Amino acid sequence: MEGISLTDTALHCLTICDPERKINATQQVAQLWKEGKLTTSYSFTYNTQLTPGLPQNLRLVAPKYLSRRRLHSLEGRAAFIHAIAHIEFNAINLAWDAIYRFQGLPETFYSHWVQVAAEEAHHFYLLNIHLHSLGYQYGDFSAHNGLWEMAEKTAYDPMVRMALVPRVLEARGLDVTPSMIERLRAIEDLRAIAILEIIFRDEINHVAIGSYWFRYFCKIRNLNPEDTFFSLIKKFLKSSPKGVLNYDARLKAGFSEQELMILAQV
Repeated sequence: MEGISLTDTALHCLTICDPERKINATQQVAQLWKEGKLTTSYSFTYNTQLTPGLPQNLRLVAPKYLSRRRLHSLEGRAAFIHAIAHIEFNAINLAWDAIYRFQGLPETFYSHWVQVAAEEAHHFYLLNIHLHSLGYQYGDFSAHNGLWEMAEKTAYDPMVRMALVPRVLEARGLDVTPSMIERLRAIEDLRAIAILEIIFRDEINHVAIGSYWFRYFCKIRNLNPEDTFFSLIKKFLKSSPKGVLNYDARLKAGFSEQELMILAQV
């Protein structure tokens, strides 16, 4: 297996549509990287028209067309789990895309995002098993494409990607997951609670990885990270992130107190 490119294998994982095959390939590549059997060389020019692998039966719609997920019915609970599974499946694609798209960076960058890909794959695996136990599978409900749309908007710059995907979209999960767990506690879905607790723990580190690399790119470009962060939010988002902030989780994930103070005011 010597001499195989991580970039090539990232592209392979990214474009796999079948969930089980994507999970297996992700875990295999992560193990090969851990064993030092992959290189960071690449043999192609990035394909800007790349379509990430998703199940063929998955219907993507605008967020406004997604129905509210009421947990007191079996279908509602399955739709709720499906929505989280969709986020995690997208997160696998986003991690592999960061590896494939942004070439020539420090090896630690790739190690971090291989780790993220493997953990997101584990999250999806757990959610998908639970979804099957409810009588459904990934692709049975409609989903939106917001995460990947942001990936496309930030394709030109790893600093912008780190700012807006981990530190905005994924960081929002740190704010809302505790209340999601409480909703599940009310219906005594102990398996889903255990899964979300794993996801919440890991996502703090994933956002922290995004914070680390965002600040790295700001430093080598002599940019103020806080000014740059809010400038990018203003440029790319219609409005600043809304809702209650999880201060403790965000501090652990690399947000500064100054950033949190500004976010709380907007």
